[in-house]
Amino acid sequence: MPDTFVNARVDTVVVGGGQTGLSVGYHLSRLGVPFVILDGSRRIGDSWRHRWDSLRLFTPARYAGLDGMPFPAEPFSFPTKDAMADYLEAYARRFDLLVRSGVRVDRLSRFGDRFIVFAGNQRIEARNVVVAMGKYQRPRRPAFAGELRPTIVQLHSFEYRNLSQLHRGDVLVVGAGNSGAEIAMETVARHRTWLAGQETGQVPFRVDGLAARLGLSRLVLRVIFHRVLSMATPIGRRLRPKMLHRAAPLIRTKPRHLAAAGVQRIPKVVGVRNGLPLLEDGRVLDVANVVWCTGFDAAFSWIDLPVFGADGMPRHEAGVVASEPGLFFVGLPFLYAFSSEMIHGVGRDAARIAGAIAARTPTVETERRPLAATA
Repeated sequence: MPDTFVNARVDTVVVGGGQTGLSVGYHLSRLGVPFVILDGSRRIGDSWRHRWDSLRLFTPARYAGLDGMPFPAEPFSFPTKDAMADYLEAYARRFDLLVRSGVRVDRLSRFGDRFIVFAGNQRIEARNVVVAMGKYQRPRRPAFAGELRPTIVQLHSFEYRNLSQLHRGDVLVVGAGNSGAEIAMETVARHRTWLAGQETGQVPFRVDGLAARLGLSRLVLRVIFHRVLSMATPIGRRLRPKMLHRAAPLIRTKPRHLAAAGVQRIPKVVGVRNGLPLLEDGRVLDVANVVWCTGFDAAFSWIDLPVFGADGMPRHEAGVVASEPGLFFVGLPFLYAFSSEMIHGVGRDAARIAGAIAARTPTVETERRPLAATA
């Protein structure tokens, strides 16, 4: 840790400059609460720009906008990942949100009644901290991945960009959620492709079809995911523990699409035999490429506070950490509802957390100090 720091003080630090952090910033700004958003990426929207080239949003543009600014596209089109990145950049610019890009937070601790945020050579004191990073920070691969033959190309979905990264030969996609299904549909155009993993279920209609336009998308996204499956309903509270550990249902690419394209479904990958992937049924696959669509782990080791459970996730009530007043989380799976980590769902959580912060801020003007410049 550096010997000297550039000191600053601000009412609220928001860690993470994606759609969740920007949404929090928007609502804090409306309430007159001084804040700064710290983001490790070089540019706003980079978390979207750095995903695979053909990625489009899984929900239509009608539900891809943040509070105060609709997404600038035909309502039932599916924006590209670059269009989403550019939208986030325009959103921050339109509402003059104070985002410090290229600032990675190294440590969060508390001293007395204030939090101390260490980021490079900066030491920032804050009354409140909002962690808006979600849980998708560190790519997850099984421990046995390192036992595969070195000649096999291994990419996590976080690293996969396009077909040019793959060697000639078969492709094994591990993980049958939305990312795995979309990537398998791409690879099967040039490679024999196997898709391993448990069925996740599917949205029972075409999201780009007439039924979706006539209201089924709204029913699923805005009613079921946003209101029914929430902490406000008995069914939401009952299902939440199970849904925290399940992949989302397939939205655009369905099992029938995979089968028609020639993607071959296989059981779970459980290990390695002779340097090759071993399936649950005892088969061994001689493949040239493996794409791990096996999710991400939360990377919260920088938070030096006793707020985590045995599963490594923060203990909170709808994003509020009662044991550490002033600490909040936004964007986590089922934070308040199933939609909490979806673009159309972050606004409600952000508004509620911003309101809780405003209630803790007796005089917002007393904290209005300039934040030290980033080195």
